[in-house]
Amino acid sequence: MARNLLDQETSPYLLQHKDNPVHWHPWGEDAFAAAKAADKPVLLSIGYAACHWCHVMAHECFEAPEIAGLMNDKFINIKVDREERPEIDAIYMSALTMMGQHGGWPLTMFLTPDKKPYYGGTYFPPTARHGLPGFPDVLTGIANLYDEQRDRVLENVAALTNSLENAALAPPKQHAGLYDRSQLDAVAEQALSIMDPVHGGTQGAPKFPQPVFLSFLWRAYLRTKDKKYLDAVTLTLTHISGGGIYDHLGGGYARYSTDKIWLAPHFEKMLYDNAQIIELLMQVGAATGNELFELRLRETIAWALRELATDEGAFAGTLDADSEGEEGTFYVWSEAEIDDVLGQAADKFKPVYDVTPGGNWEGKTILNRLNSLDLLNSEAETALKVSRDKLLAARDRRIRPGLDDKLLTDWNGMMIAALASAGAMFGEADWIVAATRALEYFAGLADQKGRLRHSARGGIIQNNHVLDDYAQMIRAALALYQAAGNTAHLAQAVDWARIAKEDFWDDKDGGYFLSGIDNTDVFVRTRSAIDNATPSGNGTMAENLARLYFLTGQQSYRDDADAVIDLFARLAPENYLNMPGILNAFDFLCASIQVVIAGEGEGADRLLAAAHRTGHPNMIIDRVGPDRDLPDGHPAAGKALVDGKAAAYICIGVTCSLPLNDAQSLKDALGQL
Repeated sequence: MARNLLDQETSPYLLQHKDNPVHWHPWGEDAFAAAKAADKPVLLSIGYAACHWCHVMAHECFEAPEIAGLMNDKFINIKVDREERPEIDAIYMSALTMMGQHGGWPLTMFLTPDKKPYYGGTYFPPTARHGLPGFPDVLTGIANLYDEQRDRVLENVAALTNSLENAALAPPKQHAGLYDRSQLDAVAEQALSIMDPVHGGTQGAPKFPQPVFLSFLWRAYLRTKDKKYLDAVTLTLTHISGGGIYDHLGGGYARYSTDKIWLAPHFEKMLYDNAQIIELLMQVGAATGNELFELRLRETIAWALRELATDEGAFAGTLDADSEGEEGTFYVWSEAEIDDVLGQAADKFKPVYDVTPGGNWEGKTILNRLNSLDLLNSEAETALKVSRDKLLAARDRRIRPGLDDKLLTDWNGMMIAALASAGAMFGEADWIVAATRALEYFAGLADQKGRLRHSARGGIIQNNHVLDDYAQMIRAALALYQAAGNTAHLAQAVDWARIAKEDFWDDKDGGYFLSGIDNTDVFVRTRSAIDNATPSGNGTMAENLARLYFLTGQQSYRDDADAVIDLFARLAPENYLNMPGILNAFDFLCASIQVVIAGEGEGADRLLAAAHRTGHPNMIIDRVGPDRDLPDGHPAAGKALVDGKAAAYICIGVTCSLPLNDAQSLKDALGQL
């Protein structure tokens, strides 16, 4: 007897739908075999647990018996968690954009029984409204098209399949590629033209933080010392850190703002956004001395360790936008609630945090400091923190948003790298310990061949892996090596790079595919360097390979880094803005700063701390000691202590500085770079 089969799954998103009257199948060969046996098309619905509009469509359509009955009668219905199966999501999202539609979630696709798409959309309402057709009409029309005009369906399938296969090929050579850093400056000028000079971020709404894009602009400032890039990045970080997209009570940033001023977010919080923003705050704060950026960094790390850390030592993926069936209910306030909790202290709190009788969002108040972006004097800020702590305690008594506690390897890699780097910069050993524990957890999930697993929950490990798992975990291992000097982390990065090469590398054209060579769930292996909310695996791997080259001296890493960059840089320059990760990797290759510390003990520790505090994204920090010699050909090979004291050497290209014995001298020398 047909039934909903999601009750056996571990994904919180899939479990949200286990009681729908829809006869959902998880993704798998059984579902497609059922479609072939019944000669029915497949309705594929893709979303994630924290997605507000996924909840809306679920309540309006998937919980409605009449609509569910139509779905069950006309289709074999499959639910996919996009976070659990990113390689599947990537194929069908690409197909949707090839149909000329805007992407987003929930993603609703209609497939033939051999997994090929022929029609799709995103959110559909239960009845026609706002220019969108009603979902029952869509279901009836698409089913009739499949039954009555099969030739037309197969034409669509063939055209889309051909487009997807072509997109997976090596990009055509439209340009000579990247060969000089001045080319990056031209792209940075183009990037500035789309920035909002008043509120920060890119122009218009909705607004996403886009950390990889901001990192590219930040490197443009470090490269050129042109203040316009500094201003663009600091303005954006200041406004997102003062806006309602930031949780001023609990810490952490929401995924994006629905307006152009960063006031009203969809309230979901994602591990990957916050990890990337932590690193950006760290780098920009180190160079500018901006106290707000360090404060937000510390608050966000505290939130992640408090609310996302799991018993396994890893980090959960998302916090939902909704609670009690409504978006933002957990986070918003009325003036009366503020007055009740704070009493007389409310008079000083309300004007700073934009609390008014009518509210600033749907009759309620989203706490923000957009009208008070600068930190006040220490006494005033101390009083405001006391008030915030009281409000947080009151908020903690509310019904909490759902936590998607899947443990995703790639997202955790981002947080591990952020904690390791920030821990080294600020001397916070506990952050490095937390990062180390998380890395060890995911290393422990590997199969007998050492291959990473993409997702785990409740002790059940999903048997798939994607490129991004290796890209982010290699980056995490290298960040931990630089933070703590444990050569086991460097060895781990080397091993994961080997597996990534074996399972994802394109031997013909270079670069990496998203899905592994053994993945049988996809009919095309996608390949991209476009950075979205998460960095592209290819862009991240290009910089990983460059770091491995400098740390190990192995030319093959340099060759592969060049190959990845060359593959995507052959596109026309107008495409470059979409792949800032590739541009950042090229900048790193051209202008790496290698800091080598020789020696041990307090003197070496002070030199290491000084190097870490600079926060320069192009810096490689290495050390020479009992268990670590520099590779042959390293410009600092053979350099050692001076008069028995620890010494630092700064190497640019093949040239190294004279030895520096004290932290201030090292700091000054690095500052001059």
